Amino acid sequence: MTEYRIERDSMGEVKVPAGAYYSAQTQRAVENFPVSGWRLPAELIQAMGWVKFACASANRTLGKLTGTGKNPLSDTQVEALLQAAREVASGGLADQFPIDVFQTGSGTSSNMNVNEVIANRAIEITGGDRLSADKPIHPNDHVNMGQSTNDTFPTAIHVATATQIKERLLPSLEALHSQLSVRAEEWDQVIKIGRTHLMDATPLRLGQEFGGFARQIELSIKRAQIALESVLELPVGGTAVGSGINTHPEFGAKVAEVLALETSIGFAEAADHFEANANRDGLVQCHSELKTIATTLFNLANNIRWLGSGPRCGFFEIALPERAPGSSIMPGKVNPVMCESLMQVCARVIGNDQTITLSGAAGGNFQLNIMMPVMGQTTLESIRLLSNGVDAFIEFCVSGLKANEDVCEAAVEQSLSMSTSLNPLIGYEKASKLTKEAFATGKTIRQLCQEQNIVSEDELNKALDPMRMTEPHA
Repeated sequence: MTEYRIERDSMGEVKVPAGAYYSAQTQRAVENFPVSGWRLPAELIQAMGWVKFACASANRTLGKLTGTGKNPLSDTQVEALLQAAREVASGGLADQFPIDVFQTGSGTSSNMNVNEVIANRAIEITGGDRLSADKPIHPNDHVNMGQSTNDTFPTAIHVATATQIKERLLPSLEALHSQLSVRAEEWDQVIKIGRTHLMDATPLRLGQEFGGFARQIELSIKRAQIALESVLELPVGGTAVGSGINTHPEFGAKVAEVLALETSIGFAEAADHFEANANRDGLVQCHSELKTIATTLFNLANNIRWLGSGPRCGFFEIALPERAPGSSIMPGKVNPVMCESLMQVCARVIGNDQTITLSGAAGGNFQLNIMMPVMGQTTLESIRLLSNGVDAFIEFCVSGLKANEDVCEAAVEQSLSMSTSLNPLIGYEKASKLTKEAFATGKTIRQLCQEQNIVSEDELNKALDPMRMTEPHA
């Protein structure tokens, strides 16, 4: 049976689990929002820890925490507050953040959750009784000093988003680009047939095709960098509406400096705090880049899935690693499961973009966006899914791809689009007639040209040289 203690806030008494580090406002939120069972992402809680650390550091530097105001802290208490914030930032006390994602739209409940945990942990560090009604290190007066949820919660979202893009998504995309570049170089001399509209087209090299894939991921890396840059401006310092009431004029800049130092990311104070409090346009832009990356990855995974189709009745130009039995009824069947996994990841991220777009457009009213918890959760989910999906795709698919050179080259001579290189010699109309005859008779373009003496043997060999057809020439 759960034991409880009595905590108090401005609304009265609340029963809180006896051993919890959080207090009354957190418990009220737990009771108010029994919606999804989804807690805020750990990355966002940790980012809130960093924000609280940076705020306390700035307030100490500005002489606010130890100043002459109400209930100043001692140096020992400030150090304890900083230590507690660092513990949260490092993933400590993770089970003390139980509030549902679908809560108050500003994130006030989670901000107070973090404030309460850090205050009580700091009291404990100093040797005090964290369960006592007396709070010598107070969640509002000290941990939340100079702040409002309205500026610190979106700041934490930006910090978490930028950090995860830097530490997770960018390395994953860079690794995928590297693997595709290796395949492109390795298969540079493998001739295959091209396809447009899913129909036979002129030849290209398998290495060229994979070089195109590599370039797509190179552009995705640039888009991820743009996504990161779109969340570098931090709202902190604007407090409730952007005016900066109850905070030092230098507070926002100093907080951004600390966060930039701790994360090695170029965070800066918002150029205009009224804009920074009111809108989450930077987050909308950020996720739009993630959506574009997802679109590219879906296309890549789907193309590789098609190229590996078969093994006897599909293209089978590349062999995919066999990861699992593919059917409960068809013996020996193996499916492109890693491609399908990544495609589902991308579908989820593309869908997530609609949540972010609607939340950004409809949630921003006057001086505050009131859809922030779901925006933070959704953005971080997209980054996590893309990063993990790409990592698995590299390890279990791309790194083990094999080219079926004989299959690739066998289709080239049979292709009716070989007639394209005859256009400069015999004209489009005659080449078109030749193509239709080849299809009707089952013969190759080369065979018909030889039978009908359409061009000399030297001209024919030159025109129908598939390697020559993969590059521009005069």
